Amino acid sequence: MTALTASLVLPLLGALAAVALPRRAAVAAALATTALTLAAVLWLLVEIGTGGTVRLVLGGWQPPLGIALAADGLGAAFLALTAAVMAGVALAARHEMAPAAAGPRAAFGFWPLMLLLWGALNAVFVSRDLFNLYVGIELLTLAAVALVAIGGKAEALAAAMRYMVFALAGSLLYLAGVVLAYGAHGTLDMDLLAARTPARPDGLALALMTAGLLAKTALFPFHVWLPPAHAGAPAPASALLSGLVPKASFLIVLRLWFEVMPDRAATGALMVLAALGAAAVIWGSIRALAQARLKLIVAYSTVAQLGYLFLVFPLAGGDGAAQPWAAGAWTGAMFQALSHGLAKAAMFLAAGLFMVAAGSDRLGALRGLARVMPMTAFAFALAAITLMGLPPSGGFTAKYLMMTAAFAAGQWIWALVMALGGLLAAAYLYRPVAALFARVAPTDPRPVARARQAVPLVLAGAAILLGILSAPPFDFLQIGRPEAAEEGL
Repeated sequence: MTALTASLVLPLLGALAAVALPRRAAVAAALATTALTLAAVLWLLVEIGTGGTVRLVLGGWQPPLGIALAADGLGAAFLALTAAVMAGVALAARHEMAPAAAGPRAAFGFWPLMLLLWGALNAVFVSRDLFNLYVGIELLTLAAVALVAIGGKAEALAAAMRYMVFALAGSLLYLAGVVLAYGAHGTLDMDLLAARTPARPDGLALALMTAGLLAKTALFPFHVWLPPAHAGAPAPASALLSGLVPKASFLIVLRLWFEVMPDRAATGALMVLAALGAAAVIWGSIRALAQARLKLIVAYSTVAQLGYLFLVFPLAGGDGAAQPWAAGAWTGAMFQALSHGLAKAAMFLAAGLFMVAAGSDRLGALRGLARVMPMTAFAFALAAITLMGLPPSGGFTAKYLMMTAAFAAGQWIWALVMALGGLLAAAYLYRPVAALFARVAPTDPRPVARARQAVPLVLAGAAILLGILSAPPFDFLQIGRPEAAEEGL
């Protein structure tokens, strides 16, 4: 069994075991699966780092008859992000998703859903077939919606239903585009489509697939399902939903535009994607400023932070000529996705611990908690540094690369959006940080073990290290980088 195969199969086997075994044995099986899958991903990273892209053809049948899987630097980086966040969430969920804390239904359902989500994410990150990607994002959606509703509260159930409606609409649009692409070219393999003879339906197929994926990514104005869903789910589930789930659909969008149909990247379409991203940065930040609950602040922050990712499209060109700054813009967007995933997972896990201690996530209830939970408060502050894009974090590296590309391309408007977004992030994150570090004694907080507080601190620290030790991940992301990401669309 190769490392690539193991990273796909192990989470699915672990999910089956978590359903079939008694509760304690199921938790043990889930934790063992987490450790084994983490080891498989590390093994795969070594293989890719030493030998380049790892490719697997299922059943020995070459496309278009068969389905190919490939782990390049980009896909493997997201596999590593997922493994790190999943490991942290699994450690946190041992306590927060115990029957006494979350109820018997949530305690039973969380572990198989977490592992199913992991298997679906891994499948999306390495798939090279458009229909295989559809299967992956559908499994991902079903697991994510169930995680939103797992607590059984009326607010969470309503949020899960809204999420399902948007996800279903996005799936239908994506599938319609897949049908058009197959009808025009007789294949859904991404490499074969990249070498296709252009046909009239290509533009419409790309537009439909992109629109469906934007709904799943929660890009403005399709974001309305995200804040209530992420804020209403249990904290470990929120960490998965915010840190990982939107990255899957964004990665498919990225591969469609940079690998499958870069010839359809008209300047107008790229500007529309960037305009929606800029609107997400501003609107998500403004909405975060108006919230009184910590989880809603962090959820609206996700809306804003996802907007930065879509600024890569105009920065990568669009006029058909070589764009020497495109590689920096593309790599910067990937740093933004990775650092955001780590920081946002840390934030939601920290928010869950604050709720355990204070009994609420309202800012007034959090005042002075840093006195009794210094590790968790420090983790939240480190994650805030990443989201604001301050040095030496991975968020700073991301924004530095993207802003450098914006000035090199003469597109200063996107640099202005990033600068304004950073100031707004400082404003809305100052409020919870100020509450946590207020010089008042917290009101009768419940004790939280230091071992539990270490989990968000490690994830937030990893987001900082991504900026300090940026050279190795920078080089790793270039393995298998598409030509359009090097010279521009």
